[in-house]
Amino acid sequence: MNLEERIKALAEQTEFTADDRKAFEEFKELLRKGEIRAAEKDSAGNWKANAWVKQGILLGFKMGAMIEVSSEGDQFQFFDKDTYPLRPMSLEDRIRIVPGGSTIRDGSYIAPGVVCMPPMYVNVGAYVDEGTMIDSHALVGSCAQIGKRVHISAAAQIGGVLEPVNANPVVIEDDCLIGGNTGIYEGVIVREKCVIASGVILTRSTPVFDLANEVVFKAQNGKPLEIPSHAVVVQGSRAITSGFGKENGLSIYAPIIVKYRDERTDAATKLEDYLR
Repeated sequence: MNLEERIKALAEQTEFTADDRKAFEEFKELLRKGEIRAAEKDSAGNWKANAWVKQGILLGFKMGAMIEVSSEGDQFQFFDKDTYPLRPMSLEDRIRIVPGGSTIRDGSYIAPGVVCMPPMYVNVGAYVDEGTMIDSHALVGSCAQIGKRVHISAAAQIGGVLEPVNANPVVIEDDCLIGGNTGIYEGVIVREKCVIASGVILTRSTPVFDLANEVVFKAQNGKPLEIPSHAVVVQGSRAITSGFGKENGLSIYAPIIVKYRDERTDAATKLEDYLR
């Protein structure tokens, strides 16, 4: 029985042996190394969830026992499942973690060259690729997939999608800039080289209005909302045209693609190499 088959079988159990725990630890190590992922892009460019991997992550919560993870005498106490301690790391990993309260949970992949500014948090199952910067107070949620050279700015929230197991997690492809205080949730896919301006909120149910091409992007037929590559997305609003809303001059939030990335945008958003 290979590891995938073993994880699927264990997901149906309620009691676990030492050998079962060993299989889970093998699974978690592969997640940590980036050798298995919660979602992957196929040859056609479509992102697909690996349901068995997400099952394995959930198995860890089911299998784990609650323990105290704070040290004796600590003023701040912490209690969590023993299956998900902090991610083990060393200088050889070449991950820059600036001192000051950041946490990376085990079962996440953090590539060499990633910069973590305090305080930030990466949850189990996340995949963060080379050269990405996770800024202060930013969250990378469970199973989120982050590409190369992405800048996740201060207080940005990249949501996690752990259940249902077939659902795609949030995906941010290579070379994107995610502005401060943004929120990207519910399996939204942000294609390469996008700029998501500060304060933009994107969910699966959010329509996005493309001024440049005069189209509206929506999630349809069970698929996620996708932001096209090179899009520059800002906050906007649209007027309510009937009833009480019209009478009172109200409008509702509407993210807008104001343009597509060009050389001027690249110059304005470049993350200087010396920061890494």
